Amino acid sequence: MSIVPNLQPKSPTLIGGRTFEWGSKTFVMGVINVTPDSFSGDGVDSDIEKAVRTAKNFAGWGCDIIDVGGESTRPAMTYADAATTSQDEELHRVVPAIEAIVAAVDVPVSVDTYKASVARAALSAGATLVNDVWGLQADPDMAAVVASAGVPVVLMHNQDHTRYADVVPDVVSRLGELRDGAIDAGIARANIILDPGMGFGKTAAHNLELLARLDELQVLGAPILVGMSRKSTIGKVLDLPPDDRVEGTAATVALSIAGGADIVRVHDVREMVRVSRMTDAVIRGWSQSPSE
Repeated sequence: MSIVPNLQPKSPTLIGGRTFEWGSKTFVMGVINVTPDSFSGDGVDSDIEKAVRTAKNFAGWGCDIIDVGGESTRPAMTYADAATTSQDEELHRVVPAIEAIVAAVDVPVSVDTYKASVARAALSAGATLVNDVWGLQADPDMAAVVASAGVPVVLMHNQDHTRYADVVPDVVSRLGELRDGAIDAGIARANIILDPGMGFGKTAAHNLELLARLDELQVLGAPILVGMSRKSTIGKVLDLPPDDRVEGTAATVALSIAGGADIVRVHDVREMVRVSRMTDAVIRGWSQSPSE
């Protein structure tokens, strides 16, 4: 894989009052799971104080976006069995956490949900980005909620099987369809962020190939988010449990940036901010201070 920066100009995106100039740096999205069953083992459950402490730590470490999720969205899920957490329970988990985090830190907050009702409530609570693992396809009302709010959205590639003619062009094609569908629904092009969906509807081999050929997603002309943090592919390669995959995650973060990722979604924020800054110094160029 060639080490290249983002080659196609991408319109800046306003998230929570901050302008994200794509290509200027790699932005780090930190994960806060307000769930009791996070696959990565770092869920804070209903402990709002712990969620706020985590958010404050993330902000201090240089996190650019905080992603709050109230349901453990596991890769094996399909449309039929996706709703493992009721709407009421997800609302009960997400809304208080977002309200408290927004009040405590000056970092844009994203809501990780595919349910329109949860997205609507989260946006009212202060979230300014919707991260939908089903790319607006699971809930027919989600596109209208996002369009009406005028907020950015992450559209992730997902499917309930692992069959591909060729995984990279197939994912690129589908992401293009999701992007165009969102635009048709009234969502501004500049508000669309695309995610290849590492681990969702893909084998470990698919994930590794996508990572190796990530620069091919630049044809879509949209900001790219990559979330390989602590994923099972890393566990399979290194034979390690989720809470011991920081080095494997670091490798995927660096490779994602080399492939043109604009956002990396991670659990280990302090470490991955450092990895991102170091990789950016190589990929995007390093501006020395006068003392250096």
